[in-house]
Amino acid sequence: MMTEIAFYHLTRSPLEAALPKLLDKTLQAGKRAVVMAGSAQRVEHLNGALWTFDSASWLPHGSKKDGHPTEQPVWLTDTDENPNDAQFLFLTDGAAVADLDGFERCFELFDGNSIDSVQVARERWKAYKSAGHTLTYWQQTEQGGWSKKET
Repeated sequence: MMTEIAFYHLTRSPLEAALPKLLDKTLQAGKRAVVMAGSAQRVEHLNGALWTFDSASWLPHGSKKDGHPTEQPVWLTDTDENPNDAQFLFLTDGAAVADLDGFERCFELFDGNSIDSVQVARERWKAYKSAGHTLTYWQQTEQGGWSKKET
């Protein structure tokens, strides 16, 4: 079965605000996630952001620094790995994996205010489409929610 790939075009809020909401929905669905960032520094930045994004909420997660990957429902990394047996993969900062096999869904989150990020997303869209993946495109609304766009 091919991995379903959803592109999330961030236009209203930064990754640090949008990612926690998507991860919360992932956990509510009973799924595990790997979040791949562009560098070890970004991993630690996102790690901190996930602890502080909402004082009324708790999002269980960890990174190499925290250890115990098999116990983490959300694993943050800058390497191509799936140590927590996640079903969902979140790619941020233009991070890429060699193989999507084993993931039910892949979320490509990109900054719509960055010309470079938009170009990388377009190139990936074409590559995924030619590989036969099912693709969806979501754009952030004025209110910060998501609107599915026809492609």
